Amino acid sequence: MKYGGTLIAVQNMEKSKYFYETVMEQKVTMDLGAHVSFEGGLSLQSNYAELVDAGLKPLSKENNFQLYFETNDLEKWYEKIKLIPEIEFLHGIREYPWGQRVMRFYDFEQHIVEAAESMESAAKRCLAQGWSVEQTAKKTMLPADYIRQLL
Repeated sequence: MKYGGTLIAVQNMEKSKYFYETVMEQKVTMDLGAHVSFEGGLSLQSNYAELVDAGLKPLSKENNFQLYFETNDLEKWYEKIKLIPEIEFLHGIREYPWGQRVMRFYDFEQHIVEAAESMESAAKRCLAQGWSVEQTAKKTMLPADYIRQLL
């Protein structure tokens, strides 16, 4: 079996499609109205409860999963997203012990979205701050050989 992607049940397809296509800059690969698919495996479905016929009730702020996106310019994304009044942040940019910086916020339907710098970007940032290959490898938990390739 092969993993095929993530489908998010949404109540407002127009608003959700706008968020992922325009705000998050995801490319639509298929738009069937009630179902929209994006490159990378993310899909939106507006009539999910009907489709599965299981008496499901929409929940808000389930806080039991997150969508993960990576970028090489986290600050640019933070500045862009904080200008959108409908977006509620869980937290702004924070750095984890392994050196990766992330931010988390809710999409328009209250699903958690994490935007993080790639680990390659985190390692390059450490190197740019004057860290040695060994220090960077220890901090990021990436192999020293990989870090050397980034020089």
